[in-house]
Amino acid sequence: MAHTRTADAGKGLVETRTIDMVPDAERHGRPFSQFTLWFGSNTQITAIVDGALAVTVFKSGALWAIIALFIGNVLGGIIMALHSAQGPRLGLPQMISSRAQFGVYGAIVPLVLVICMYIGFASTGTVLSGQAVNGLLHIDIPWVGIVVFGAMTVVVALLGYRYIHILGRISSVTGLLGFIYLTICVFAQLDVGTLLGAGTFSFPVFLSVVGLGAGWQLTYGPYVADYSRYLPRETPSAATFGWTFAGSVIGSQWSMILGVLIGASAMTAAGSEFLDNQVGFMGVLAGGGVLAMLIFIVILMSKLTVNTLNAYGAFMCALTISTSFTHNTRVRKRTRAAFVVVIVAATVVVALFASADFLANFKNFVLALLMVFTPWSVINLADYYLISKDRFDIPGLYDPRGRYGKWNAAALVSYAVGVLVQIPFLDQTIYTGPFVKLLGGADVSWIIGIIVTAALYIPWAMRRPVAPAATIYPEATVVPEIEALAEEDAEVAGH
Repeated sequence: MAHTRTADAGKGLVETRTIDMVPDAERHGRPFSQFTLWFGSNTQITAIVDGALAVTVFKSGALWAIIALFIGNVLGGIIMALHSAQGPRLGLPQMISSRAQFGVYGAIVPLVLVICMYIGFASTGTVLSGQAVNGLLHIDIPWVGIVVFGAMTVVVALLGYRYIHILGRISSVTGLLGFIYLTICVFAQLDVGTLLGAGTFSFPVFLSVVGLGAGWQLTYGPYVADYSRYLPRETPSAATFGWTFAGSVIGSQWSMILGVLIGASAMTAAGSEFLDNQVGFMGVLAGGGVLAMLIFIVILMSKLTVNTLNAYGAFMCALTISTSFTHNTRVRKRTRAAFVVVIVAATVVVALFASADFLANFKNFVLALLMVFTPWSVINLADYYLISKDRFDIPGLYDPRGRYGKWNAAALVSYAVGVLVQIPFLDQTIYTGPFVKLLGGADVSWIIGIIVTAALYIPWAMRRPVAPAATIYPEATVVPEIEALAEEDAEVAGH
């Protein structure tokens, strides 16, 4: 059936679509947009820091760290891109579709954890971005840069989907140019050959670094489909998957290679400044002066892109939780604004009180996220590709009395077991599981989580399938609602 594309709310100044399904008439864009968004989101300072963790905290040799991070990025990137491919088919935010597995109320459990993830990642990004803002303004008052960056994040997150993609295209260009220059600086100023030749191979450390790379990609899973849901429904899944995978893996691996090399240098006196001021060190590496200012702008653009993704995603998750009880499918612009402001304010507060031990805490944060989101990804992907097979009752996702009910025991029990079974294998600063020592110090908790969750959930869900014979779409009754909301917004604005 042919669909006519029309100008939609997503193409206006402020996006009006939120947790509701994007109709076919409002779909637009090309799958290549996924490459620019995710490449721009991953050529960034936090990814550099993530790569540096492999040598500064895990104590891996540089060469083996690069190999392990590549394996982790590829494995995690496959899972992340499989989530992205759901967007055009369903036209739904990722965590709304999660109700098909967990139930309308049951989906709140992973949603709360997802919001914590968004705030945590956004806070660490705000700390680093605050350094860049202060560098540009030539001031040394940390809270100023943090607050300014928080305000910038609010503006883009409020504008929504279209402007997030525009920002992604801009940051993909600035990131490409900036990272080419930084790569030249790294190879010109650091003894890369010596850095790559130093260190010995340790299999437990290698496995832990693979988990570090995989964790970086897997944490995008709960919201990656939010940014592919406006693509036309007939967009080939392979195209959405491929461009998302390429953008995310190439961008993150490039950043992490730089992080490994800079981190290895930071273990010497010559590069020790990186451990105290990551952004400032990048400015020095670039050559200082105007060149440092340009690198600070590159850092700011890329971090604004990814922090906006976090703020937008947290807002969508918060709406998903609240509408589980109100049964609404749409929200007004002023409600949207309130959610975004509160969420960004929370990230700013956390950033202001962030611990000085940034690198070690960031490592623990990433690995903890890996523990709680690996089982969720297994359940979501297994249901979509193996059990429901792209057949959903979309109206039922908003009705706790509908097909998917309030709670789904198969998903909730499998998720809980998948998280708990990882605890004995965790290697954290505050807790080390009993099996870590037996494995020589390797943290393989996420691998255990994948195996156990899949083994429990898939046969259980297959015994009690709830998917319809074909996807059930909402009736075309949203236009009057859109008009009513637009009229109310116009009255509020005084137009």
